[in-house]
Amino acid sequence: MAHPVLSVLLGLSWLALSQSVAPVHLLSATLIGLIVPRLVHPFLPAAGPVHWPSACRLALVVLWDIVISNITVARLVLGPLERMSPLWLKVPLASQHPRVNALFASIITTTPGTVSAVVDETQGVIWVHALNGDDPAAMVADMKTRYEAPLLRVFYLDEGSPS
Repeated sequence: MAHPVLSVLLGLSWLALSQSVAPVHLLSATLIGLIVPRLVHPFLPAAGPVHWPSACRLALVVLWDIVISNITVARLVLGPLERMSPLWLKVPLASQHPRVNALFASIITTTPGTVSAVVDETQGVIWVHALNGDDPAAMVADMKTRYEAPLLRVFYLDEGSPS
């Protein structure tokens, strides 16, 4: 199995979509998990080494930030609109690694209140729209410290590494 994590995720996704663990759905999930990764294998790059302790810590940080951001966004949208101060942030990328940059943009978008609008690899930046903010430099530094630096550790990369 070239992509065991993909196989497991596909199988679990099938079970979640079917909302059943009946034998027919378990068999379908197993077949999907085995067949689909084989079909798309030529199109997927080989998975590199992953530092799992860093990945688990990052997942916990992201989950915590999602919870806190949901509360913050709910307070903003339920309160007076004058309190909101939307802005665009230009977040410089520390690496040219496509997987790191895609995950970084996904984490930013997953966290309520921010959306990755464009990943500009030629300029080495991610353009992020924030629902509210008063210190763009601090927000960019926070994103880089909380998400990008751990992602670099997860994939054993140094800042500025090409791939």
